[in-house]
Amino acid sequence: MRHHSLTKRAQMLGATGIALAATLLLTSCGTNAADAEHDKLKVVATTTQLTDFATQVGGDDTEVTGLLPAGGSAHHFDPTPADLLALGQADVLVVNGANLESFVDSAVEASGFSGVIITAADGIDLAEAKQITAEGEDEASGTAAAADAVAHDHDHDHADEHDHDHGDEANHDHAEHADEVASETANDHDGHDHGDTNPHLWTAPRYAEGMVSEIADGFAQADPEHAANYTKRGEEYIATLTELDRWAAEQFAAVPEADRVLVSGHDSLRYFLHDYEIGFAGAILPSFEDNAEPSAAQIDALVEQIHARGVKAIFVESSMSPKLAKTIAREANVTVVDDTALYADSLGSAGSGAESYVGATVHNTRAIIEAWGGSVTDPPAAVDAAMEG
Repeated sequence: MRHHSLTKRAQMLGATGIALAATLLLTSCGTNAADAEHDKLKVVATTTQLTDFATQVGGDDTEVTGLLPAGGSAHHFDPTPADLLALGQADVLVVNGANLESFVDSAVEASGFSGVIITAADGIDLAEAKQITAEGEDEASGTAAAADAVAHDHDHDHADEHDHDHGDEANHDHAEHADEVASETANDHDGHDHGDTNPHLWTAPRYAEGMVSEIADGFAQADPEHAANYTKRGEEYIATLTELDRWAAEQFAAVPEADRVLVSGHDSLRYFLHDYEIGFAGAILPSFEDNAEPSAAQIDALVEQIHARGVKAIFVESSMSPKLAKTIAREANVTVVDDTALYADSLGSAGSGAESYVGATVHNTRAIIEAWGGSVTDPPAAVDAAMEG
């Protein structure tokens, strides 16, 4: 639920307390920007994508702070004291929703935040998103079935009957790396439950449009004095996202259908794949989260799917370790693309070319298609101009 008024904590003080009152009005959480002529709406956003959306919509009327750094993942994020301080002083908190940010409730309580919460996911059709999630899981069910079969073989010591022959060295290699990944991620795995809706809603530009619209509407209600500015900037940015969506669709449509098959780092690109009719052969980490732990059987099953569906390349995501991707790519004898990582959970750092949502989407589109052996055309002028963030 989004609250539609900001809590004010100013108190009536005597003449001797005027200076203290002024300080409290400037720093207390929940202060409406309209209360002071030169104040900006103080906004905190969770993910890097939401921080970019809030910046695009807020412009000069806001002061935006992002909680997650470039390369950070909301799946296993713990706010620092500085994050909690910024949140406590904020007027507005922008969250993704769809059960992505499990840390939000405790962060709000710890910080004392009492302002407006804007849930960007409220701007899209979550019933449709749930259906798309289910369809993706159905498509990947072949991988799951293969994993069960491989696990059964392992239980009965029949590894030599697999449809593909890894050899003892390869089997030991991927098992060793699976153990490494499990060890590295076990401490970060908090048992998050994202339910039946994949929370990576922003990966589809048309969903990003809905999220931006929700943010613009929320800003306008939180700061009525500048409502027209938020609405105007929101509409302009949505127009750019529409152009981005149209351009990306044209690029993928030019690739033969048989070649449009992807293995993702984790199940992070569900809506992107759906909108551009890209097949899903499975994920390296079999979860919505990027800190899940794949079993040896799941790795074997994914390799089988890579062979069966003619996957040409495996991509490394910017928020994940490349170790397991390299092992699977070597075993499946396909290319691993790790020098141009895909940006799914996070945008890139300054200078990466993926520091904005538009830039990251263009980067991902180009990286995927070029790995398939295709090429892309230059994006429209409006998209090109927005790539700098």
